[in-house]
Amino acid sequence: MKRLSFAGLGLSAMMFASAATAQVVTMATGAQGSLAYNSGQAVAVVANDNGITVRTQPLVGYMPLLNAGEVDFGYSNGAEASFALTGTGNFTREHPNVRLVGEMFGLTTGIMAPCDLGLESISDLQGRNDLRIASEYTSSTIIPFYIQGALATSGLTYEDFDQVPVSSFVAGINALGDGLVDLALVSLNAGAGQQAAVQLKSRGGLCYISMESGDEAAQALEDVLPSGSIATLPQNENINGLQNWGANLVSVPWMLLTHADADEQTVYDLVKVIHGNKEALGQSFGAFNRAKFDQMAPASVTPYHPGALRFYQEVGVTVGE
Repeated sequence: MKRLSFAGLGLSAMMFASAATAQVVTMATGAQGSLAYNSGQAVAVVANDNGITVRTQPLVGYMPLLNAGEVDFGYSNGAEASFALTGTGNFTREHPNVRLVGEMFGLTTGIMAPCDLGLESISDLQGRNDLRIASEYTSSTIIPFYIQGALATSGLTYEDFDQVPVSSFVAGINALGDGLVDLALVSLNAGAGQQAAVQLKSRGGLCYISMESGDEAAQALEDVLPSGSIATLPQNENINGLQNWGANLVSVPWMLLTHADADEQTVYDLVKVIHGNKEALGQSFGAFNRAKFDQMAPASVTPYHPGALRFYQEVGVTVGE
C-alpha cells in the first residue's frame, strides 16, 4: 500500500511539475474578422499543436494592455508599432515597453481611383484640388498615414484635395465604389475593393495610382509612415487595380508584438514555432503563404525582444534589413 501511495504521490508530483512548466500565454487578436484576429487564430492553432497554449482575446485598442504586460502578445503594422513606442502619429502617449517579435507577412496597399480618370501616378494629382479624397478614418486612424505617405512621394498633402471624412477603411472603399470620393486607400486583392470595382465597371473599374520611386520618394514615404517601403508591382490583368498599368504601392510589415517583461524563453519558443510552420500557418490563414520567414526581422525604431533576437541569431535571420 505504501508503495502504491508513494507511486501515486510521484505521479501527482510529475503532473503538477508538468502543469507548472507548461507555456500558457495570452494573445490579443482584435475584433472577430479583423486582420489581427485571423492572424492570431492561425498562430494560436500552430502554437497549441507545438506545446505552447495560446489563449486568444478579441480585444480592440489593446496597445496599453500590451505595454503594461496585461497581455503577452498582440499585432500591429510596423508603423503603428513605431508610433506606439514614441507616442507619435496616431498615438498620444508613449508605450515604452512595446517590443517586436517578428514580421508575419507584408501588407501591400495604395491609393485607387476610377480608371477613367487616367491617374497613373501621384504626380498626375498635382493641381487637382477638384478631386475628393477619403480622410480622417475615425475608427482606423492609421489609414491617413498610408495616404499621406503615398502623397508625400510627390510632395503632396491632404490639403491639396477636397477632403471627405469616412469612418473606416472599408467605409472609404465603399465611398469610392458609390462615387462619393475619387481617391481612397485599397489593399491589394481586398474583397471590398473588388466589389467597388464592379460598381465602377462603366468607368473602367478601379486603378492604382503609382507612387514615385527612388531614394527620395522612399525617404518621403518613411518620414510619414515608419517601416513603410515601396513595392513595385507589374501590370497584371488578373489583379484588381493593376489591369491597365503597373504601380509602386505601399508595403508595411504586419508584426507580432510583445512587451519588455515577457519571458525570454517563451518568446524564443513562439518565434521558433512560427518560423518552422509556414505551411500550417498558411493553411489556417492564407496571408501567411506570402510570409518570408528568412527576413522576418525588418528594421524598426521599435526594439526586438531578446528572446526573438536569440532565435534570429541562431538561425541566421538578419535583424534590421
